[in-house]
Amino acid sequence: MAKIQSISGFPEFLPAEQIAFNHAIAVIRKHYERSGAVPIETPAIERSSTLLAKGGDDKEIYGLRRLKADGGDDAKELALHFDLTVPLARYVAQHQRRLIFPFRRYQIQPVWRGERAQAGRYRQFYQCDMDVIGDGSLSLLNDAEMPYVIYQIFRELNIGKFLIRMNNRKILKGFLSGFGLDDGRVQDAINYIDAIEKVGVEKVNANLLNLGISTDAVEEILEFFSQTGSNDEILTFLSQKTGNEVYTTGVSELKQVSMAMKNLGVPEDYFALDLKIARGLDYYTGTIYETKLIDHPNIGSICSGGRYDELTGLFTTRKYPGVGVSIGLTRLLPLLIKAGVIQLPAPTVAPVLITSLQSKHIDSYLSYGALLRAGGINTEIYLEEKKLGAQMKYANKKGFQLVVLAGDDEIEKGVLLVKLMQTGEQIEIPVATMLESISNLLKNKG
Repeated sequence: MAKIQSISGFPEFLPAEQIAFNHAIAVIRKHYERSGAVPIETPAIERSSTLLAKGGDDKEIYGLRRLKADGGDDAKELALHFDLTVPLARYVAQHQRRLIFPFRRYQIQPVWRGERAQAGRYRQFYQCDMDVIGDGSLSLLNDAEMPYVIYQIFRELNIGKFLIRMNNRKILKGFLSGFGLDDGRVQDAINYIDAIEKVGVEKVNANLLNLGISTDAVEEILEFFSQTGSNDEILTFLSQKTGNEVYTTGVSELKQVSMAMKNLGVPEDYFALDLKIARGLDYYTGTIYETKLIDHPNIGSICSGGRYDELTGLFTTRKYPGVGVSIGLTRLLPLLIKAGVIQLPAPTVAPVLITSLQSKHIDSYLSYGALLRAGGINTEIYLEEKKLGAQMKYANKKGFQLVVLAGDDEIEKGVLLVKLMQTGEQIEIPVATMLESISNLLKNKG
């Protein structure tokens, strides 16, 4: 007999968890589409060179091979994608002549990353991405639409108070380059700052000193990135500092995006300008986002993204700037359930169970179920020959709202007994009006 053993980092959910997961995807899809995004899907695999060229870590990327291959097999050149942004860049470059720009798309697919499977992280997980790609240019107002959509999604998912934290990579690069750092050391410094909440100020201080930055400069850098206050106070602080053209452009962009978010109706207590937000991946060039739960900061970022102007440069000389956000739902949902933020639903997608009291009436039970299903009501028919007690125990475990019962007397009279499981009340309804009556009972319960 084969050994039963799950593979670390590759999740599988029980029915109630999967139902909650599917509901979350439905909410995300609804709001992505409500903003005009169209769905696409790219293959699970890309060329290894493609994934490595734009910020991928080869220690985290899963290569692809067949267990037994011919000598000419090229699977060694392929790998599972670690996110959906790099495949999007390849997709846009490949299909550019057939796409309509600005190209506003969403993508909900699994990705694979060879991380240590701990602290709620997985090696296989679903990402739910939305991006807008421009041809040659892309209005900065799109940068405000991303957090607006995220605000709508998380509000409907009812996950509690959350905060969308924003910054601009031009501010980071412009400010840090003012200390005489070359591009490589600027990127290193950004990576260190990105980890400040994980490793602490002392560690970041040491790392910056190791880059050859003077003690006084490191102190000024840490003071800059520790700045706090309201959004207006942060913008005032940034505007009062003298900086190069890159820095000044970043401050102007951050101000424009913040104002547009207000005009879109995102309450200011749901987004904050935070200079510590850096986003480690080097393809981000402008606005960047991270979202956290206020009451559960230990969960970490629940959504992130940003602006990228050169992502397609690997595949085409034509410029396709973009901006997007991503929700790592597989990691997020179990953490929210464990923290009690989301309550698990009943492990059924059908509100109605039709019992089988007597096998001689099975034709009637099947016809009742078919009628309800045709009327748009998810309905399960109990088909096993079990006593009523066992069927009711099953109904309780699965959490059905209504249970339909019909024996000799009911069949002869042309009626049904409907038990409201929450109250225990039993209601007699005519078979002739079954669909309407059960629809009304479900609506009233809702």
